[in-house]
Amino acid sequence: MTTTKVYIVYYSMYGHVARLAEEIQKGVNSVEGVEATLWQVPETLPEEVLLKMSAPPKPDVPIIDPAQLADADGFIFGFPTRYGMMAAQFKAFLDATGALWRTQALAGKPAGLFYSTGSQGGGQETTALTAITQLTHHGIIFVPVGYTFGAKMFQLSEVKGGSPYGAGTFAGDGTRQPSQIELEQAYHQGFYIAGIAKKLKQ
Repeated sequence: MTTTKVYIVYYSMYGHVARLAEEIQKGVNSVEGVEATLWQVPETLPEEVLLKMSAPPKPDVPIIDPAQLADADGFIFGFPTRYGMMAAQFKAFLDATGALWRTQALAGKPAGLFYSTGSQGGGQETTALTAITQLTHHGIIFVPVGYTFGAKMFQLSEVKGGSPYGAGTFAGDGTRQPSQIELEQAYHQGFYIAGIAKKLKQ
């Protein structure tokens, strides 16, 4: 059986997106015949600036080159929000995919999105909506999770990130970490998109 390769490509400054990525990887790998690989996009800020911003060290996850995207059968892209849109580091990575765009090497492949914001009004949905334009120009098929996560999509007893567009978390002042229900939606997103990527490859 041919393995379906799903790349989880993300940028994380304070670790919130990275934590979601780890859970998404588990969800992808739970689908037989599908393999998830974690990748980080390059950092664009100098080390001295990151230190002033109290950013922790990056996790031991390889840095992806834009050309490597062509090797995957599907993607799940993650990033923190900056003023309702993806962080500039991830946008810079996508801006470097011109060679793939010219050949439409990524067209027809599925992709999901996940994100972190500081507050409930910080862009949980606008970040996904504005990111879809990047997928569109590549011909990538956007795969929202919809309400496939079930009843937990409707729970109001606690603050919860995520939406029909994808998994999400609230970072607050940076000290809040993804909650159990946010991690469960991330796992579900990985599982769900892995199944679609597998079907599209067949």
